[in-house]
Amino acid sequence: MLGLAQTATIKGVVLDEFKMPIAEVNVQSNNNDGTITDVSGFYLLKIPANTNVKIRFSHINHKNVEITVNLQAGEDFEFNPVMLVNVEQIETVVLTGKTRKNVEGVTSISPQILRTIKGAQPGVENILKTLPGVNISNELSTQYSVRGGNFDENLVYVNGIEVYRPFLIRSGNQEGLSFVNTDLVENVDFSAGGFQAKYGDRLSSVLDITYRNPVDFGVRADLSLLGGSVAVETVSKDSKFSSLTGLRYRDNSLLLNSLETEGAVEPVFVDAQTYLTYKFSNKFHLNFLGNISLNQYNFEPSNRQTNFGTLQNPVALLVFYDGQEKSQYQTIFGAFKADYYASDKLTLNFTVSAYHTQEQEYFDILARYRLGEVNTNIGDENLGEVEFSEGIGSQLTHARNDLDALITNIQHDGEYKIDESSNLEWSIRYTREDFRDRLVEWEVIDSAGFSIRPPNFNIPNNQPYEPFTGPLVAFQNIRATNFVNVDRFQAALQWSKRGYIGKHEVYYNAGVRAHSWTVSGDNINSNNQTVVSPRAQFAIKPDWDADVLFRVAGGMYYQPPFYRELRDSTGTVRPEVKAQQSFHVVLGSEHSFTMWDRPFKLVAEAYYKGLTDVNPYTIENVRIRYRARNNAEAYAYGLDLRLNGEFVPGTESWFSFGYLKTEENIDNRGFIARPTDQRLKFGVLFQDYVPNIPDLRMYLNLVYNTGVPGGSPSFADPYDFQIRLRDYRRADAGFLYDIVKLGDLHNNWRRHFKSLSVGFEIYNIFNNQNSITNTWVRDVNSKAQYAIPNFLTPRVFNLRLSAQL
Repeated sequence: MLGLAQTATIKGVVLDEFKMPIAEVNVQSNNNDGTITDVSGFYLLKIPANTNVKIRFSHINHKNVEITVNLQAGEDFEFNPVMLVNVEQIETVVLTGKTRKNVEGVTSISPQILRTIKGAQPGVENILKTLPGVNISNELSTQYSVRGGNFDENLVYVNGIEVYRPFLIRSGNQEGLSFVNTDLVENVDFSAGGFQAKYGDRLSSVLDITYRNPVDFGVRADLSLLGGSVAVETVSKDSKFSSLTGLRYRDNSLLLNSLETEGAVEPVFVDAQTYLTYKFSNKFHLNFLGNISLNQYNFEPSNRQTNFGTLQNPVALLVFYDGQEKSQYQTIFGAFKADYYASDKLTLNFTVSAYHTQEQEYFDILARYRLGEVNTNIGDENLGEVEFSEGIGSQLTHARNDLDALITNIQHDGEYKIDESSNLEWSIRYTREDFRDRLVEWEVIDSAGFSIRPPNFNIPNNQPYEPFTGPLVAFQNIRATNFVNVDRFQAALQWSKRGYIGKHEVYYNAGVRAHSWTVSGDNINSNNQTVVSPRAQFAIKPDWDADVLFRVAGGMYYQPPFYRELRDSTGTVRPEVKAQQSFHVVLGSEHSFTMWDRPFKLVAEAYYKGLTDVNPYTIENVRIRYRARNNAEAYAYGLDLRLNGEFVPGTESWFSFGYLKTEENIDNRGFIARPTDQRLKFGVLFQDYVPNIPDLRMYLNLVYNTGVPGGSPSFADPYDFQIRLRDYRRADAGFLYDIVKLGDLHNNWRRHFKSLSVGFEIYNIFNNQNSITNTWVRDVNSKAQYAIPNFLTPRVFNLRLSAQL
């Protein structure tokens, strides 16, 4: 490498015609020195001084840009080229297929899709649910399961910083905003399994989000009947300081007021995020990511009627409520990240972050119910009403749950480019988790005037022959106070290399992670454990006429227990709980081809997971309750297919299919379906526009999932309750009209906007009755327990206004 006295530096940000940064642009000089722009479009290239150097900027989707410079020794020159597209497009909506991501088995999603297709779910999850292997059967929730895993088995990163979600949320109604603000997103990478060692320890997936570095002043705003958002980006004159700030407000009343349970509901969710960057020099950048969110859910239910059963034997549940629920979740998150580019080969990162959550869940709700036969006489004025009561009773539920958690992290990451075809990456991390938890929950059930005791209540009752002297007890009574500390040390090392076997291009990745943790706290016996997980990937692109890529990935994956996994159903913390272990094998292929003179890609992945030391759990809406015992083994296998491309010129759509089977064996009693055993999944994301009116666009977001096991009543044996919920079928559609499009030139009031659109959305077009869980009602007469579905939202209409300045 030439010394500093004989070289100069050219740097900048490569932009498209809409002033958006372009990633993975090849920057090549005529002396064979080169580099590639990062996700924010930034590049830096050393070139010889005092001589004419021709530099070419090239990208597969844009026209080349060339420049000739002659710089003095040590000179630092900034050049920000604008690259035009090679082909005419109606809209830049692309599911990107970067070469590096392809070989790693990572799906990249354009942020433009996230901002265009909002849907009922307020985040990136609205798009994830259309991918194969990803299952979301609750439009009120942002939680998702991947290939048989549960909600706790997914990693989420924003700019390399791990983020968390609240702990006490038990219902999708209580959820507001996803942590990820789609208005700030630059890049979305998602891996459904077989991910690299540099990522953390989870069993299922990685969602890696990158927020963009602004290159100009801009404002984005979105307003709908479900709330609004605004994002502002700024850059200083010397381009050293940039800021990205987003404010969001969400009110789910439009959705919640459409549910079967009527009452006064006040769901208010607010958050503010900022991402700040200061470039002290070309080598040293300091970043700050901050988030403050406040979720409040107040609910006073009044009544509910749910009709179920069959046409021959229709049954209805009538419930009348007294009481209310008040839940609040307040989180504060902040992280400083320092990037040091020591040389062209060595990059060092240092991160310090803290996450603080204060959560409370208070409710006292008395539900008086009737279970009876429904009038089915067509033409009768009492059609649909309950005429004969088969069961009557009441239920009183109470909770005073408070949780205060503080999670701090110190982390170092590094990357060293050994040569042009191989590199080495490493990370070291220390985490301190401090939980202060008070759990007070009880439930009293009365059926036909008799208070029901729990099945494990073993005091004999010989009434009426002998007086009963035992105490009155609640059907469920959980009381616990926990002060728990967890100290974690993690380290990872991985090596990657590109090369050739003959004429076939190949890619290797091998790495290993180590994770050691200690659980301690008040009245807890300290316990320490350590796990080591090796992982590897291999990909080959044969020298064929067809553009085909094959890859295989696998290794050992561990999930060391987080606080919720340490706490059993009685609220007791068990520090001896071990990490769940999974052996992954993923076989994948990608075939890129041209059809109708437009690009398409078919992606297929077959996978198998063998799990040991499994911590069994049940799912109640979105709350997971662990047994806190490693007394099970499990497996999951399946096939995922996705076909994406320009089915309509200038737009990107995809069709996906997934098959999954996952079962568990608890205490060697035999295999039964796991709570996430969702066998078949179909997903469609389709975009179109009116040929004669190209400014009028539409999208269709369609998901079909077969039903999962519906759970079991309290104290019941899950082996006796394997009845599945009904299939989940949902289709959302949106119609958008562009008043101003990116790149348009106007001389009137529209010149102040880069883009402006109005939209009309229909959620659940076909008004399907989907359910997320069951309510179990006991009939003292027949001694039967009825599984009554809790239905999700029906058809709902929404209006939307979006603008960019």
